[in-house]
Amino acid sequence: EYINIVKHILSNDKFNEIKKIEHHGITRYTHSVRVSYYSYKICKALKLDYVDAARAGLLHDFYLSKENRTFKEKFTETFTHPKKAMEHAMEIYGINGREADIIRSHMFPFTTSIPKYAESCVVVLVDKTIGSFEFCRKFEKQLIYSANIFMLFIINMIK
Repeated sequence: EYINIVKHILSNDKFNEIKKIEHHGITRYTHSVRVSYYSYKICKALKLDYVDAARAGLLHDFYLSKENRTFKEKFTETFTHPKKAMEHAMEIYGINGREADIIRSHMFPFTTSIPKYAESCVVVLVDKTIGSFEFCRKFEKQLIYSANIFMLFIINMIK
């Protein structure tokens, strides 16, 4: 059922351009599919609009950016990309109002766009959970190294 809901997006050449863009150590495409699928599953279990959640979850990061962005550009995109993604999704897919809200508010509370729908809240939570996991995986070795150094420091403080 999920594939039937999103196959027109997954097969679109414009959408597939995000396969080339790095995001949290994976591709923006892989991240978007994860957010979409888990949002779909949760919304379906909660008897919410799982179709809008699946579509908007897939499109929440649907914007193009250059590969060699500076740290400043990446940081700025954190706050500006929801609007870009929403406009891009409207232009290509003609999304509805709930889908627009899901995409526009998916970075809450880091942006001022407050989610209006339960489905928007689900996508916000799923995106933050999956994004955190992906980010930690990207820096797994550095985090483990830092934790080990910290634990050695604590152990030496106790002695």
